[in-house]
Amino acid sequence: MEDTAINIKDVELNERIRDREVRVIDDDNTQLGIMSAYEANRIADSKNLDLVKISPNATPPVCKIMDFGKFKFEMQKREKDARKNQKVTELKEVWLSMTIDTHDLETKAKQAQKFLKNGDKVKVSIRMRGRQQAHAALGIEVMHDFYAIVQEQANIDKQPVTEGRNILMILSPKK
Repeated sequence: MEDTAINIKDVELNERIRDREVRVIDDDNTQLGIMSAYEANRIADSKNLDLVKISPNATPPVCKIMDFGKFKFEMQKREKDARKNQKVTELKEVWLSMTIDTHDLETKAKQAQKFLKNGDKVKVSIRMRGRQQAHAALGIEVMHDFYAIVQEQANIDKQPVTEGRNILMILSPKK
């Protein structure tokens, strides 16, 4: 079949094709030339196949003589395979505190590195409590220290930003 992105629900076929002239491609991919839609339908009927408009925006529109049921099945199979091969990236979260010790920071960084190796993004968060909100710069400094540990595996998607009581940073894996 062809590699065209056709939405199966929007396809015109057989008698629904009302164009005066269409370019027709046979079921063995040979060009039959430009003819009326009626004549192309007659040829498709004689072969017990369907006339399917595969390129409606072309001038004249391109129609192909094919088995539409088989074509529909192939398209669904191709879409299913595409969905199966898609890697869904998740957003994993690592919580830190403003008063985190260096060893604890390294432990959290190791966890984040595991997430990054699996191809997931990592959201690094700090919740500021009480008087810590007046010293958000210290929390941002902790974020930079954290990034210094994981910078070989990660890129910063979103720089450390204070949002209300939280400081957030988003990391993505390096390619």
